[in-house]
Amino acid sequence: MKMMTPKSEAELAEMVAGADGPLWVKGGGTRGLGGAGEVVSVAGIAGVELYEPGALTLVVRAGTPVAEIEAVLAAENQRLAFEPMDHRGLLGTTGEPTIGGVVAGNISGPRRVQAGACRDFLLGVRFVDGAGQVVRNGGRVMKNVTGYDLVKLMAGSWGTLGILTEVALKVLPRPESEATLTVATAEAAVAVKAMAAALGSPFEVSGAAFDPEAGTRIRIEGFESSVSYRASRLQEILVPFGAVTVESGPEQSSAIWRDLRDVAPFHGGAGDVWRLSVKPTDAPEVAARLRAERVLYDWGGGLIWALVPEGTDLRARLGGVAGHATLVRASEATRARLGVFQPEPEPLRRISEGLRARFDPRGILNPGLMAQPVEA
Repeated sequence: MKMMTPKSEAELAEMVAGADGPLWVKGGGTRGLGGAGEVVSVAGIAGVELYEPGALTLVVRAGTPVAEIEAVLAAENQRLAFEPMDHRGLLGTTGEPTIGGVVAGNISGPRRVQAGACRDFLLGVRFVDGAGQVVRNGGRVMKNVTGYDLVKLMAGSWGTLGILTEVALKVLPRPESEATLTVATAEAAVAVKAMAAALGSPFEVSGAAFDPEAGTRIRIEGFESSVSYRASRLQEILVPFGAVTVESGPEQSSAIWRDLRDVAPFHGGAGDVWRLSVKPTDAPEVAARLRAERVLYDWGGGLIWALVPEGTDLRARLGGVAGHATLVRASEATRARLGVFQPEPEPLRRISEGLRARFDPRGILNPGLMAQPVEA
């Protein structure tokens, strides 16, 4: 399959304008997705454009590896607060995650429950639409709020509205310390109540997850003295739900949350992996309906990762439960049959198709990625 490798935004715009067929947008190649047409790699459109640590602002080209960005931020004791997941272990892929791919998928990790999602930290974007036009929206500073908010629209559009070339992000300071409290809970209903109690406390919880094989995990971050105090107070709150232990070593705590972020228990094995977003209080009932081989809960129960036998249609088991299910790991045949994304209600589907028609009138950008399942 032919691959186009533009080195600049102008070169990319020229390629898109002159395309006579479908284009499949590729960043670091870590998601395992693909489709018909020529591949357009944005890996060559990389590099830091602007970094102002004092203003907590970073402007970077879309093909820049996330690892490179994290290294730049770490030198100034800062970080990407939304904690983007690394899919390589889960999907068995190679390559390097890029910031454009993170933004295109609105990829957000465990800290979303406190800090917000990737889209909440976007200040501005530049992208090439399906007609080959360069579009700029937002700005490079936090006070810029003029114009239509295409910034939020691009986050989670998966390259179907335009090919990102540049993103401006708000960054945050890296905390001095962190700790993880583990509650010995085995039942999902108890775990969800424990996470709700922690998140509803005044102690600034930055992670709340549940692994039935490891217990309920609660993370706190900040100055060392504050972390120590809050860990002690949270223990008092969590004791009614089970025995509580505290991992106060920052490196050990970070390793726990890195594994949760990347869904490490599902690495290397067989089976399909689904990602479900539901109301936290519905999580125990939803998980029971799934009849999955294994589940993990994040975001206080609002996110469920499910490992199931190959070809399983989890959406058919959800019934009338509000939420959506995304197929993250499966064969191409299963993806084609079930669709990667949750089918949209008819009014929303018409809006989505209208937006794609406006930004990509020829329908050439990642065609079919967000199509309805064959059996829908």
